[in-house]
Amino acid sequence: MLLHLGGSRGKMGILLFRRVGLFSRSAHLSPQSLEYRPIKKVMVANRGEIAIRVFRACTELGIRTVAIYSEQDTGQMHRQKADEAYLIGRGLSPVGAYLHIPDIIKVAKENNVDAIHPGYGFLSERADFAQACAEAGVRFIGPSPEVVRKMGDKVEARALAIQAGVPVVPGTGAPISSLQEAHEFAKTHDFPIIFKAAYGGGGRGMRVVRNYEELEENYQRAYSEALAAFGNGALFVEKFIEKPRHIEVQILGDKYGNVIHLYERDCSIQRRHQKVVEIAPAAQLDSHLRDRLTSDAVNLAKQVGYENAGTVEFLVDKLGKHYFIEVNSRLQVEHTVTEEITDVDLVHAQLRVCEGRSLPELGLEQDKIHINGCAIQCRVTTEDPSRGFQPDTGRIEVFRSGEGMGIRLDSASAFPGAIISPHYDSLLVKVIASGKDLPSAATKMHRALTEFRVRGVKTNIPFLQNVLSNSQFLYATVDTQFIDENQELFNLKPTQNRAQKLLHYLGHIMVNGPMTPIPVKAKSSSVDPVVLSVSLGEPPTGFREVLLKEGPEGFARAIRQHQGLLLMDTTFRDAHQSLLATRVRTHDLKKIAPFVSHNFNNLFSLENWGGATFDVAMRFLWECPWKRLQELRALIPNVPFQMLLRGANAVGYTNYPDNAVFKFCEVAKENGMDIFRVFDSLNYIPNMLLGMEAAGAAGGVVEAAISYTGDVSDPMRQKYSLEYYLKLANELVKAGTHILAIKDMAGLLKPEASRLLIGALRDRFPDIPIHVHTHDTAGAGVAAMLACAQAGADIVDVAVDSMAGMTSQPSMGAIVACTRGTKLDTGVSLDRVFDYSEYWEVARGLYAPFDCTATMKSGNADVYENEIPGGQYTNLHFQAHSMGLGNKFKEVKKAYAEANKLLGDLIKVTPSSKIVGDLAQFMVQNSLSRADVEERADELSFPLSVVEFLQGHIGIPHGGFPEPFRSKVLKSLPRIEGRPGASLPPMDFEALESGLRSAYGDEITPEDVMSAAMYPKVFQEFKEFTSNFGPVDCLNTRLFLDGPKIAEEFQVELERGKTLHIKALALGDLNKSGQREVFFELNGQLRSVLVKDTAAMKEMHFHPKALKDVRGQVGAPMPGKVVEVKVKPGQKVEKGQPLCVLSAMKMETVVNSPISGIISKVHVNADSSLEGDDLILEITE
Repeated sequence: MLLHLGGSRGKMGILLFRRVGLFSRSAHLSPQSLEYRPIKKVMVANRGEIAIRVFRACTELGIRTVAIYSEQDTGQMHRQKADEAYLIGRGLSPVGAYLHIPDIIKVAKENNVDAIHPGYGFLSERADFAQACAEAGVRFIGPSPEVVRKMGDKVEARALAIQAGVPVVPGTGAPISSLQEAHEFAKTHDFPIIFKAAYGGGGRGMRVVRNYEELEENYQRAYSEALAAFGNGALFVEKFIEKPRHIEVQILGDKYGNVIHLYERDCSIQRRHQKVVEIAPAAQLDSHLRDRLTSDAVNLAKQVGYENAGTVEFLVDKLGKHYFIEVNSRLQVEHTVTEEITDVDLVHAQLRVCEGRSLPELGLEQDKIHINGCAIQCRVTTEDPSRGFQPDTGRIEVFRSGEGMGIRLDSASAFPGAIISPHYDSLLVKVIASGKDLPSAATKMHRALTEFRVRGVKTNIPFLQNVLSNSQFLYATVDTQFIDENQELFNLKPTQNRAQKLLHYLGHIMVNGPMTPIPVKAKSSSVDPVVLSVSLGEPPTGFREVLLKEGPEGFARAIRQHQGLLLMDTTFRDAHQSLLATRVRTHDLKKIAPFVSHNFNNLFSLENWGGATFDVAMRFLWECPWKRLQELRALIPNVPFQMLLRGANAVGYTNYPDNAVFKFCEVAKENGMDIFRVFDSLNYIPNMLLGMEAAGAAGGVVEAAISYTGDVSDPMRQKYSLEYYLKLANELVKAGTHILAIKDMAGLLKPEASRLLIGALRDRFPDIPIHVHTHDTAGAGVAAMLACAQAGADIVDVAVDSMAGMTSQPSMGAIVACTRGTKLDTGVSLDRVFDYSEYWEVARGLYAPFDCTATMKSGNADVYENEIPGGQYTNLHFQAHSMGLGNKFKEVKKAYAEANKLLGDLIKVTPSSKIVGDLAQFMVQNSLSRADVEERADELSFPLSVVEFLQGHIGIPHGGFPEPFRSKVLKSLPRIEGRPGASLPPMDFEALESGLRSAYGDEITPEDVMSAAMYPKVFQEFKEFTSNFGPVDCLNTRLFLDGPKIAEEFQVELERGKTLHIKALALGDLNKSGQREVFFELNGQLRSVLVKDTAAMKEMHFHPKALKDVRGQVGAPMPGKVVEVKVKPGQKVEKGQPLCVLSAMKMETVVNSPISGIISKVHVNADSSLEGDDLILEITE
């Protein structure tokens, strides 16, 4: 008969033996005194990967296999790998089912099982289980019941070790029966001490205590864990050895008294006393110490008559002294590394020994056991290292393993669709790597782990990769404090998981509709614009080269000396803000960018950033605005970029500390911004000066912009007279602006007013370039801009034809055509304008739900009366329709004019225009006239924006605040005097960055810090979105807004050279959790994601979630069951005080109070089952 015990490396591959002993043995019994009884059917009283490991060994030996499974394990792989599988423990808890001895024995007897393999954990070290097997006539694949009892009782095992002359750690002579005994032990031996479960291992029921204050809590937790894991909460206490190595020796004995060792394993890399990485043999272990360890292990095993496989565990202190700690009378999780270095199949050996074979018959004699190379085992678990290794549960959406030469995988339910339950151990797969030495084995392991793709649950793979790269691990020795003392191991490289996140996003759209708010019901066009080709090579030089060579002053001189009219193209920002609600995505801007760079190099600039674009990019498009700037800069290196800076408000709607505005401009300049158009919504000079100083200090071109309102050609309107604008311009030029701009945001500049204003400015400031911006709401934009040019303006703003007109800027094509052949000739090719316009005409169809033409069919000259800015005109139109006031838009516009008068006739541009708009809608909704508002000002609840304006939050308007209206509204509310942001303390950017890194990891950039500084909540929501849904900016716009149609095939380019091929397959039915399964084909493989149906979930009851931004809401740090609630409503708690205890995967976690306060509500009770972030309780500070 042949027994194959491994490959040729150990030269023990094929060994010949007979059924009866033909060999001489140095044994206690002769082989003839025991009958050889072959095993025909084996049950594994366990689950998961160890059950499958035993089944495979049985199959190789021609033995039939039987699995058992709990009600919760019906979908687990181990029951499918067996020849037969039977349900046990009906009605019992998930763990209780595998601990129910009567059920297990009953199944074994009913199905003619010859032997039971206990695996590890559960009943593997229970003497009563081994005895029950013997009494039922079923063989127990392990030591005898008496040996299991002796070794399982940690106290008796210590006594036996002492008898055998093996050194032990000081400890109690028997399990303690009270907390008082632990107190007495601590008094005698001093701290630290350690509680250990008397009837089990694996780190369960093990707690280190360093002082009396921790004693009671850890005693209770250790007892509870031991009881849950092993059915017996008995504990004993030992002196805790600081920073030891944890070395264990594999032993193997037979029924005839033969015992051998298979050398040692180093299991020092642990957390919570659970092994994470195991190595065989132990690195840099003194040979004399190795001999002492193996000799003591064998002697102890022989003294107790040890049979079958087991492990003797030792601690080795810094002086090289070793101490016995326990015997695990079973197969260990890490037995694999021993098999790899000795070529001995330990499970084969267990089965043959149980049949009655002797070790010599199996060719297993000490002088034939040799170490060959090195092996490492990594336990890949569903735990999150960044959250203290909290277990994660859920459904595995993607599973792809690492394989290849030198890699072995022992796994169970590691496959797409597998459910990771909170009821059992978090082990997902054991990865074993073999090599000639530790560094080579570590290299193979690192490569294999890099190949893994596990999606749907968190894993510890990034942490394991850091361990494998650690120099101490590779080239020195490690102890049990290795993880605690190397916090850099927790600097985890985040997994990208881009493909699966995109599927989640697309699935969400397919189930719930668009994630960005849609103002009108209109579908995106199914036609993508044709990308215009450009010649290879660098684009022609433009004005940016002048700026880079000569600086802002030289640039301004070159602009002023230029012959002909210069154009700034607003298509990349203000045009789509005005027409398409700022929803145009970087995806579509990037497509046309090379064409613009190659064909419009003689533009003065492109306005492509800042203003409302900044926050909307994160808020609705789920894009990083800085990334947009960076990518466009790379594609258009030759044309200057221009942005809108709201003076002291930067790109926000509130006041910021001065240093925040300076820092913002600095970072913007570093990322490619050139020209800063600085304005203030009230033309409040102190606010403008701060923005100008910030832009200038950053090295940018300062373009101070005067916001225009009124009509300088109307002698009856004198508040905003020609003299007012000239005086403003004088202050701005004196302050050092490089360029002077007129910002006509409502399109109020008529041709005659243009001639008067620009002519006067040109006469007053002959050397300063003049730049004019307007909107074409009334239809007179082209005429006004031509009048400005003729009066001396150097630059006017235009938008490409298909994105021009109405509330946008005047037509580029019209200005180019009208000036061609004149002294104002723009030098822009009209044919190229037509090509450019064609692209945007088709692209505009992609944004149909946001297009102003959905509700507005033309411009309107009534803008001269209501003075509504272009972008706001579009938004108000959308808002009026969404609020059911579409038929009252005329009233809204009239109310806007009345609200403006109420507030003192303001300059209207963000944010002042919003204040007027809010008051107008408030008046229409409440049917209030101007007289009503003035009369009832002291009793009405005005919009917050109106109140804050009157307090002085955005500055002081020209002519002061309207009285007595202001006093009646504010009553006793405080008022701000002077520049609003002047009194704000500087922003602490270091603290902000530190907080962001704590929340989001070390990938935080200076740009992220600025985004968080400008819009803290928006940035937080953006990061949460990208964490869940990934890089949606790589989707085309129709897919981004509407998602794919069933059976639609499409491609998504993640980056150059990485393209996903996706097909939407089907949408599943609603499940009991309120989810639908959405099926895709990704790169030829079936993928699915579970998506919550938000409409359906409104009708279903679910446990509330803790809100992350509410300090007093305490959420579950992990999925699990509530073991104990330690507080009740009305109770006062201190920060750090225990609130409740959770149990998951047989480990208990204490949830502590994050703040001090009063418990206002408790949402759970003992035995409540929770998902991650489920609300546990609420605390009022």
